[in-house]
Amino acid sequence: MDDFKEKLIHLLHYPNISWNAVYQMLKKDPALHSLYHLHTQLLQQKSSFPPLNTFQDTGQTSFLTFQSDIIHEQIRQYKTNEIIVISIFDKEYPAVLKEIYQPPWALFAKGDISLLDKEPKLAVVGSRQATLYGKNAIRLIFPKLIDDGVLIVSGLAKGIDALAHDTAIKNGGKTIGVIAGGIYHIYPKENMNLALEMMKNQLIISEYPPDTKPLKWHFPARNRIISGLSKGTLIIEAKRKSGSLITANYAVNEGREVFSLPGSIFNPFSSGTNDLIQQGAKLVTSAEDILEELKS
Repeated sequence: MDDFKEKLIHLLHYPNISWNAVYQMLKKDPALHSLYHLHTQLLQQKSSFPPLNTFQDTGQTSFLTFQSDIIHEQIRQYKTNEIIVISIFDKEYPAVLKEIYQPPWALFAKGDISLLDKEPKLAVVGSRQATLYGKNAIRLIFPKLIDDGVLIVSGLAKGIDALAHDTAIKNGGKTIGVIAGGIYHIYPKENMNLALEMMKNQLIISEYPPDTKPLKWHFPARNRIISGLSKGTLIIEAKRKSGSLITANYAVNEGREVFSLPGSIFNPFSSGTNDLIQQGAKLVTSAEDILEELKS
């Protein structure tokens, strides 16, 4: 890791650092020469997203904390733990991700990073309380998608996300999990075995340093990465005002395809997906409905 990259990664570990603070620092000092001589207040700029990395902080954070051997040691341990850091300035950083609003300054990755280059990618998200209908829809649609080389991107959450990853793997496909929090803090714990398998043979990424515990605002923020990596986003099941609809909105704003599984008017988990179809999302009843857009 070169000097500039290590400084950037060190900066991302700083308590309460925001996306805008990093941007302003790079704008004023592109090589980060003055990184270790800045006052704490300069690093706490307002951002559309909450801080990248939050610790309990009394407001008395010292220069020693910022330059601490602990952070340097954490960075040195990445190689031992097979964690790869891809900064936005590295050639391995997905070009399509640079197109989104406030793209991650770095991706902390564990697994097969070559999957970042694999196309086409389809984001699949849905309710954490997946119904039998949603589960069966995945089992029906996925085999053809996988046979046609589609890579599945999801958020490793309970419900539809976990089923999307698992079904892709069981059908011999490839999948990427974008998590909230850092790689050392997989959430929910019930998906730990799936996560460990993906770290070996698939890929898990986060914009947060590995020892970051997941906080509530990490979840909506990571949705922009899920949709940002993908040519299209498929919503399987979603109530109105659900996190899945946030992902769909990111996809729309990024000019990506949005696909939606229709459902019963009596099922609250289909209210959000039906609304998306009314708003212009493509209604999906088969893999072909998706493939004809992804392959075009």
